[in-house]
Amino acid sequence: MQADRTKIARQFIEGLPHCNALGMSLSSIGEGEAEILMPYAEKLIGDPETGVIHGGAVSALMDTCAGAAVMSHPEAGLATATLDLRIDYMRAAKPGATVTAHAICYHMTRSVAFVRVSATDGTSDVPVAAATGAFTVERGKS
Repeated sequence: MQADRTKIARQFIEGLPHCNALGMSLSSIGEGEAEILMPYAEKLIGDPETGVIHGGAVSALMDTCAGAAVMSHPEAGLATATLDLRIDYMRAAKPGATVTAHAICYHMTRSVAFVRVSATDGTSDVPVAAATGAFTVERGKS
């Protein structure tokens, strides 16, 4: 059952148009954890003078990764949607660096999943951003 849940989550994430547009790729998923990579690209630049990636791209990466973690959780429902996502941006990602999001679904109720996400670029011990979120848990009819 867990293998099926992980396969469905992987297919869903890989099929999302915004993931493709932003160059995201799923690195790993399963048991309530997910990791998604977003390589640096000129189309993601938010500040042309510095080459820094726009915060919205980082936000989309973290939200998508969190949803993937929820979908792969052993107690997950059939679908999920973001209820709340609070992101703290700690520093700009280094221009040219791939940004990696790692999410953990750490608590699941009947109807809400809670997730922690970090985004890093491999150039510092300080994350690019950290987030906490709440997601719906949509279950099928019993």
